[in-house]
Amino acid sequence: MSAAWKAAGLTYNRYLAVAARVVRRSLKEQPRLQAERRGEMDLKFAKWTNGKQGEVKSLANANASAMAEGAQEQQQ
Repeated sequence: MSAAWKAAGLTYNRYLAVAARVVRRSLKEQPRLQAERRGEMDLKFAKWTNGKQGEVKSLANANASAMAEGAQEQQQ
């Protein structure tokens, strides 16, 4: 028998993210706020070319920009 998350078409990481969000939302006010802060991430990356580090960018901002560009290309 297949796992429910797999049958629903989710990856295991996505399943864990959804489950964690549900648990955080079910907590009382103070513990919920603490858990939500732990769930936030600020990831950054930089592209390296010829042994030199490029501009450091926020992963969330870069992902949002790429998604917007992809949506514009699909509309055209």
